Amino acid sequence: MHDGSHDGFHENYFDVDYCDSEPTDVGSSRQKLPVFRNVERTSNDNGASATQPTEGNPLVDPLLWLTGAASDEPVNVPTIEASDSTFSNGSDLHEGKYFNTKKDLKRKLLDIAMKGNFEFRTKKSNRSLWVIECINPNCNGRLRASKIVPGSTKFVIRKYVGVHSFLLLNRNANHRQATYVVIGEQVAPQYVSVEKGLGPKDVQTFGRTKLGAQISYYKAWRGRKHAHTLIRGSPEQSFHVLPSYFHMLEKLNPETITCIEVDGKSRFKYLFLAFGVVIRGFCYMRKVVGIDGTFLKGQYRGVLLVATAQDGNRQCYPLAWGVVDSKNKDAWTWFLTQLKEVIGDTDELALISDRAPSIKKAISTVFEKAHRGACAWHVAQNIRNKFKCADIMRSYWSVVNAYRCEDFTGYMTDISYRYPRVAEFLENEVGFEKWSRCHYPGLRYNITTTNMVESLNRLPICCLA
Repeated sequence: MHDGSHDGFHENYFDVDYCDSEPTDVGSSRQKLPVFRNVERTSNDNGASATQPTEGNPLVDPLLWLTGAASDEPVNVPTIEASDSTFSNGSDLHEGKYFNTKKDLKRKLLDIAMKGNFEFRTKKSNRSLWVIECINPNCNGRLRASKIVPGSTKFVIRKYVGVHSFLLLNRNANHRQATYVVIGEQVAPQYVSVEKGLGPKDVQTFGRTKLGAQISYYKAWRGRKHAHTLIRGSPEQSFHVLPSYFHMLEKLNPETITCIEVDGKSRFKYLFLAFGVVIRGFCYMRKVVGIDGTFLKGQYRGVLLVATAQDGNRQCYPLAWGVVDSKNKDAWTWFLTQLKEVIGDTDELALISDRAPSIKKAISTVFEKAHRGACAWHVAQNIRNKFKCADIMRSYWSVVNAYRCEDFTGYMTDISYRYPRVAEFLENEVGFEKWSRCHYPGLRYNITTTNMVESLNRLPICCLA
């Protein structure tokens, strides 16, 4: 497009292409002549008018245009600047520049192509040579690079043309160089020190606004996954470094307990971790431990098991972590066996969990003296789902938090009168001693739920999740 800097022409009102002319009397070489499209009739400062082709009319032959044969009136021909039809990619590449590997050179070219919004195709590529050219057949942009010497990994640019000769309007928004690898490298900084980072739709917006390219949802998803791998490593790398990581933990943190269980084919099965400083400090905490598990959403799935206590200020005190295959009896039994080495097994110990049968069986198998309690919130959800009576919740929580047996009996009498089936469920199926504060056989304090464990379940597990 014209930049409007020439007198007698309106700004941005015509497109300019170039075509080769036949040799003229001025010289024997072919000249580049402008071809105008969508041009209107204008006049210059001297009052002379120029008849220019308008939209819908046939294009005027460039030779007739320059010689004035297309009209009896004087012709005012603007000076066309190279920036209207050519542009440089603005990179620091030049002939003779070295790169450590071919991959580094490719990464550099991809970045330049994305920022310059031009595309290239690979003309020839092998272990020792890489030749690319601009995707536009009328453009001279190209690069040729090869190894410095046979057997070396270093590549050097042998030939390079960084000036592209095609209109900016012809650039393609669906950029062929916008691969998921390039997108992942561009958005990777967005995932540093954050829990979630950009979602696939956010990556699509990033590509459209920052890179000037239209990105499909699937490509955005793969780019996001690649960015995760660049910042946090792959799941395979995480599992591979676990033994070394645990070794350093035991070396730098005395009394730390770690354990990795593998199956018969030496594949990962279970994991357990408890820091030494946490083990030493547990003697000053309330002897109430909440245990729960949450599903991991990574490539290899699994379940994260957590054990947590509280101090006198009701602050969470993480005790141990475990990663198992699922929430079954064998996995819980293995985890609780390792946990028993950390917290012991005494009459003062209380274990709070949901009412899952696998946890119930595992606790009864591993802990002989500790008392088991049910999470009051999970019991409330059982009542909601089984009896469809949400209006009982106020009375239910009054029963749960009652300190004296007299208050407990009064609230339960009211529930028995209004909801006899719920009362029977709480007494016979769950058991008063499992969820009520006044009937619990041990010291449960004011801890009636497993909220302290649920809070830790929200922590990001960057490598394994």
